[in-house]
Amino acid sequence: MAITATASRLGTSAFSDETPLELRPNWNQEDAKFVINAIYRQVLGNDHLMQSERLTSAESLLCNGAISVREFVRGVAKSELYKSKFFYNNYHPRTIELNFKHLLGRAPYDESEIIYHLDIYQNQGFEADIDSYIDSEEYNESFGDNIVPYYRGFSNQPGQKTVGFTRMFQLYRGYANSDRAQGNKGRPSLTYELARNMANPIRTPDMGQALSGVTATGRGNLYRLRVSQGARGRAPQLRRSIKEYVVPYERLSGILQNLNKNGCQILSIENA
Repeated sequence: MAITATASRLGTSAFSDETPLELRPNWNQEDAKFVINAIYRQVLGNDHLMQSERLTSAESLLCNGAISVREFVRGVAKSELYKSKFFYNNYHPRTIELNFKHLLGRAPYDESEIIYHLDIYQNQGFEADIDSYIDSEEYNESFGDNIVPYYRGFSNQPGQKTVGFTRMFQLYRGYANSDRAQGNKGRPSLTYELARNMANPIRTPDMGQALSGVTATGRGNLYRLRVSQGARGRAPQLRRSIKEYVVPYERLSGILQNLNKNGCQILSIENA
């Protein structure tokens, strides 16, 4: 199911029906190699990886069952390879933005999250900050020990804030793009909106054009939401009920949050 009616323009089609990748019991060497490549793609922000850059010792440990997927993720994120791509040449708030994206699969929600991780880095160092993501309750609930982190910011999942959806598109510039090829010279992408607690406009990856019908237009507009109703309580869901709501801009954020809490999936947001 497309995330919005214009998912093809947003470049998220590759993630719309993606199933989280897990190294399940009774896995074989091919499964392990597939998981390793997926971890490199996620944690290294889709950046090109040369054969000489691969973490062969950590790969061997995972293939032998000596470490979990989580520990391999930790090893990649703490490596000199990761630092050379995303730490040494970036402003530190940009590094934190990318840590959120690579390790938790979402964008920072507000400035307090940036400050929290800056404080850990300044007082305990880079590796302690990486541990703070991977050892967090959020990581544990989302990925556990055996699921490869993935971009959660493109779907409405319990516990996520609506603003994370719009912020994610400031960090994501298309499926074929890498996090080192965005032309921002290491500068953070979310500073202005985080400092003012504002939602980001959603922009297409190709032209940077803001899409109408989300949060980039002026106040006073009406929006039409198409929603797939979630099952109530623990009852099995035999049929998916599609409903439409027309809401003003001022109520949009609150209604999206309520729908998210009730397990609904937002199919599209358009100008009414």
